[in-house]
Amino acid sequence: MSSPTLAATAAPTRGRISVGLAAVTLLAAATSLLSTVDPVAAGIVPTVQMGTAANYSVLAATTVTNTNLSVLSGSVGLSPGSSVVGFPPAIVLPPATIEAASAATLQAQVDLTTAYLDAAGRGVEFTQTNPDLVGQLLVPGVYAASAKAPLELSGQLVLDGQGDPTAVFVFQTDSTLITSSASTIALINGASECNVFWQVGSSATLGSGSLFVGNILALTSITVASSAVVHGRALARNGAVSLDNNVFEQPSCAPSTATVAPTTTIAGAPTTATAVSTTTSSVVDVSSSAVATIASTPSTPDFTEITLPSTGKATSGTSAFAGGAFLLGATALLVARRRRHA
Repeated sequence: MSSPTLAATAAPTRGRISVGLAAVTLLAAATSLLSTVDPVAAGIVPTVQMGTAANYSVLAATTVTNTNLSVLSGSVGLSPGSSVVGFPPAIVLPPATIEAASAATLQAQVDLTTAYLDAAGRGVEFTQTNPDLVGQLLVPGVYAASAKAPLELSGQLVLDGQGDPTAVFVFQTDSTLITSSASTIALINGASECNVFWQVGSSATLGSGSLFVGNILALTSITVASSAVVHGRALARNGAVSLDNNVFEQPSCAPSTATVAPTTTIAGAPTTATAVSTTTSSVVDVSSSAVATIASTPSTPDFTEITLPSTGKATSGTSAFAGGAFLLGATALLVARRRRHA
């Protein structure tokens, strides 16, 4: 039989143990809750500020050359060079202008350099084991191939904004960007053209009859092959930009309302060029004998969807488990405290 003194000593000890266990349980539950709900989800990155470079469909350093009829909705700029060739037959739609070796184009080059360094300096969130982006359904974030190897696109790429109209996509390469003939880029679920950026450490080439979306920020030169349509900008820091029978639309910041990527067919048209925006209903018609027609019909394509890393939102199972553990710990703490005061 235990003495009153031993019993009195044991009671507070048991109370302290109960309180300690309850506190540990609460701490573990709180940690679980915090780890399963990250306030900054992966893939959410700020846009790249373009400054005055955003005024230009085409900006180059040495020369801008065009062959056949091209139509551009943004300005054409050159600095420090002064040779702009092929305008006409190329058309720059008012109020856009053609400027070379001016204070405005010099400032645009400065702003382009700032934007380029910003995009290049972003931490890579998703490493592409296959540098060809064909057949992929990508969520917002910063992408690059292993070791920032050359990027390619041989078919269709779909960018999914996941319902966020401010979703940003940044693609990085220390080398080249090359898209194949008739390749396409489609936007769905709130993604917008103005928030897609391609930082290219060398030169970019867009294939003939392709549909490209986004801002190309190239260190050297950009070549846009025959009948390619660009919903974006071709901006070269140190080299030339070459065009051939192209259509440039300034990238729209309107979020895409499409929920399924279209199947896009690009073919030579005898008399007109019809550029259909992926985010708006605007259409640009240009008389020509060799400019592409873009026709879209909705379908359900076969894509490989990537998965956000574990720093994203919590799953219902982990949240429920953490919530249950938290309630259990709180209950244990209350019981222990009542025993101490009993």
